[in-house]
Amino acid sequence: MDDNENKFEVISSKVSNANFKKNNGNGNGFGKTILLPFVSGIVGCSVVIGTCFGVPSIREKLIGDTTVETSINTTGGSGTTSNLISLSNYSNTAVFAANKILPSIVGIEVTYTATSNSFFGFGQPMTSTATATGSGIIISEDGYILTNNHVVDSSSSSSSYSYYELSEATSVKVKLNSDVYGSDSVFDAKIVGKDSQTDLAVLKIEKSGLTAAEFADSDQAVVGEFAMAVGSPLGLDTTVTTGIISAVNREVVSDGNKFVCIQTDAAINSGNSGGALVNSEGKVIGINTLKLSGSGVEGIGFAIPINSTLDIIDELIEHNKVIRPYIGITGLDLDEETAKKNNLVVGIYVKDVQTFSPAEKAGIKIGDVIIKADGKDIKNMDELNEIKNSHKVGDTITITVNRNGEEKELSVKLEETP
Repeated sequence: MDDNENKFEVISSKVSNANFKKNNGNGNGFGKTILLPFVSGIVGCSVVIGTCFGVPSIREKLIGDTTVETSINTTGGSGTTSNLISLSNYSNTAVFAANKILPSIVGIEVTYTATSNSFFGFGQPMTSTATATGSGIIISEDGYILTNNHVVDSSSSSSSYSYYELSEATSVKVKLNSDVYGSDSVFDAKIVGKDSQTDLAVLKIEKSGLTAAEFADSDQAVVGEFAMAVGSPLGLDTTVTTGIISAVNREVVSDGNKFVCIQTDAAINSGNSGGALVNSEGKVIGINTLKLSGSGVEGIGFAIPINSTLDIIDELIEHNKVIRPYIGITGLDLDEETAKKNNLVVGIYVKDVQTFSPAEKAGIKIGDVIIKADGKDIKNMDELNEIKNSHKVGDTITITVNRNGEEKELSVKLEETP
């Protein structure tokens, strides 16, 4: 037999036939009057008990739940603890999570007008239609949908259109789950707001009675936890893939923006962007956004934690954009080596100050080195922006600069980014 063939072992139970000799009518009658009823009672009782124990609901009432449990020892800062984990329903986890989230997942198709550049000034530019696909999450019963900015933004187009200039989206279509909402499930959508810095966007369709996804507390996500990615990879609607959370608070830089993500090994492919990463309860813990690809790379995908999107969603719906404060400088990061070579200190060298900006009004000058913000040491622009973005427009932050070897504290009143 070929080693690659499946081998099945069939276990059969052989039962021998017992031949009973009929009692002689002249016997003493003991077998008929006592032994036979006794044996019959034993057999009958065995059949009834066997049947009862074969029915789970009856068995549980007779002897209680027989759930298999395993003990896992975990060592923490306070010593070793033992946790009992039930395995009885594990096989149904994915089914439950999928049924919970699938009514809230949509497919998205965006159409652009693509105009080619003429080569070396010869010939006329050519126009054609370009499309992009992605996924989205229903966040309200009246038709608001969350997705990634790069799904609907022409500046984040596929490399397939690198020789073309894309227009703003000429059409955005949202496809609902036809198994839930029926065959007539494709709707025109408008872009309510989008934000490239967080790679988030909100769409709206004119449809009510939708099933909004439930959000989990993504701050409670732990490494090793069950995770399911849901979306429309490669146009295959309502596809689910499963895995675990591989890491939390993973810093990833893409298109110049830094994201703090949940890492997962659940398969994420083109078209999954904007879809949901959910936990075992079918609740959203993240927005599928990025993946690593290339030779030797497998099972490394990233999702934006849902907690970090909540304020952004509100602003996109209310203001059609994210209102952020700004200081108004262009700066260069100075590490120890660079600072020492130029007889400066570690921090941010102010290369330019925008006219009429909060920085100019506060007295920040070209040549200053920013070393602190709100009393915290600052070594680069990322750290300064993190502190700045923790404030709102109208707040005042304290900037400490080193100017010609002397430290100065300046109060900067933040204004809306123009």
